[in-house]
Formats: sequence, structure tokens, C-alpha cells
Amino acid sequence: MLDAQQLQIGLQHCTGTTQYFKHSLTKLQYTEGIQYLAENAESYWLIDAIASYQHQLGKKENLKQFQVWLLIVGDDHKIIKSAVNHDAVLTCWEDTPKTGDKPVIRQDIPFTDFPLPEMKLYVKDSILMLPSEN
Repeated sequence: MLDAQQLQIGLQHCTGTTQYFKHSLTKLQYTEGIQYLAENAESYWLIDAIASYQHQLGKKENLKQFQVWLLIVGDDHKIIKSAVNHDAVLTCWEDTPKTGDKPVIRQDIPFTDFPLPEMKLYVKDSILMLPSEN
């Protein structure tokens, strides 16, 4: 697993994709940047978690085409906090959250060694991507 600094440097190079990967159990596809993230942060579990909600979210007209996903590790985020005795929280939003907004999906994660304190991802037309690949 890369440390946070190495991972951030590598992710800076992810600005588009020429290949899509298919999630094994759902219709969700993901980009080369997501593949890089999963390999180098050992976080295929993150793809699985997001994929597991796609059937439910696909029934909501306002979330079929676009979703914002935030993984927050620790308690340093100003508006999103993980539950007591949990290392992280994964949330889904219609748009970038503001104070007072409530997520559409919230999953508290008891343990993670994910190296970054925050990771924002998008699902656009059933493709999971980094913001830099949008």
C-alpha cells in the first residue's frame, strides 16, 4: 500500500481514462483512476461498498445520473463525522454537501487503514470515477 503522499502524487496523473473496468456483481463500471486507487490504497472494498447501493439509488430519479461519494477517515471533517468507535464514514450525496445537508446514504466503517483523510468520488451514468476524470 502506498502512503498518503505517494498516493496523492499518483492520483494527480489520473485525468481521464481509456479503459473501463466492470464491477463483478453489478452494472457499475469504473475508470483507470479508480483502479489505481483500489490497487494502491488496497481499497477494492470501497468500490464494492459503492456498487452495493447502485440498485437502490438507480430507483431515485435525482441520483440515476450523478452521485457524489465521500469517504471521510477520522474526525477532522467539518460537517461529516464518523460514529463513535468507528474509523470512517462513507456517504452519498446529490451534490457536494454543505452544513445542514443530510446524506442520501451513510455507512459507518468500523475499521480502515485507508491512507487519505478524505476521498471524493463521483458516479456518473453508472461509471465510478475520480473528480479529475469527470
